[in-house]
Amino acid sequence: MFKKLLVGALILSVVALFGASYVIRVATVAGPAQPQVKAAEKFKEIVETLSNGDIKVEIYHSGQLGDQRTQLTGVMRGEIQIVLDTGPSWFVDLGVPEFGVFNAAYVFRDLDHMYRVMNSPLVQKLYDKLLKKTGLRVLDTWYLGTRELDLTKKACPVYKPEDLKGVKLRMPNSKAWLDVGRALGANPTPMDFTEVYLGLKTGVIDGQDNPLPTDYAQKFYEVTHCIVLTDHLISILQPVINEKFWEKLPDKYKYYVKRGMEVARYYMNYLVLEQEAKLINFFKQQGMEIIVPNKEAFMEHAKEFYSKPEFDKLWGEGMYEKIQNY
Repeated sequence: MFKKLLVGALILSVVALFGASYVIRVATVAGPAQPQVKAAEKFKEIVETLSNGDIKVEIYHSGQLGDQRTQLTGVMRGEIQIVLDTGPSWFVDLGVPEFGVFNAAYVFRDLDHMYRVMNSPLVQKLYDKLLKKTGLRVLDTWYLGTRELDLTKKACPVYKPEDLKGVKLRMPNSKAWLDVGRALGANPTPMDFTEVYLGLKTGVIDGQDNPLPTDYAQKFYEVTHCIVLTDHLISILQPVINEKFWEKLPDKYKYYVKRGMEVARYYMNYLVLEQEAKLINFFKQQGMEIIVPNKEAFMEHAKEFYSKPEFDKLWGEGMYEKIQNY
């Protein structure tokens, strides 16, 4: 980490010498073929163009600056300016438990509902709380895709929650994500994203859940057998920026960053929606089995799971149902 910081400081110095006033290091664990990296490249293009090169954007993909947790810590410390791989589940672990409801299975009805909720005054209060507690400013909300189950042959087929009993389903290592696995009826197994392919190949895990574009980009179809179209979570990314860095930016540069984020969001959402529309046929061509499960059974199982008093205590009484009906 110390070497990385020295390299980062050297880059900053060299860039400053040749005219750029600010360097924005953008970190993600996603690979170069994934939509969020392509969206980050669009962000770089817009910001550098608007600022006439006075802002330089550097993109570090594939976990070059560490895993998700390390990157998030890096932004809080000011070592990285922006990290893409954040969202409600990570904000829970940072001490704002109310965000957990937005990472619950089946909490959003569709994409429009998700944006209506996440841009509401109710959620803005939580963003303010996160900012005060961590020094992280939420810049935007990007659609990562609707999450489906992707399972090895050993775990297939799955049609209802009971079929997932004992299935080792990879989840990010946070309570909110592990609860998603439990809400679906599986045995959630924490594992870093960069280890998932090998975990599936070696049988350490029986499956994982991700949007179809992620399955495609990471070639998970090479080591799995079936995709179960549970549609259990509209998955989002919420890029965050270090607040101290943000405060130092002149207002016009803040505007450039916001515009860059807006363009990147629309580009990201377009890429994901287009891929989701086309990928089912691709996976069939790869020999994968596509299963349409009893989605109502999964929704009822999730509703029962989230009715436990612990979630009312964490999120506020009746918040799961309130968000569903917002």
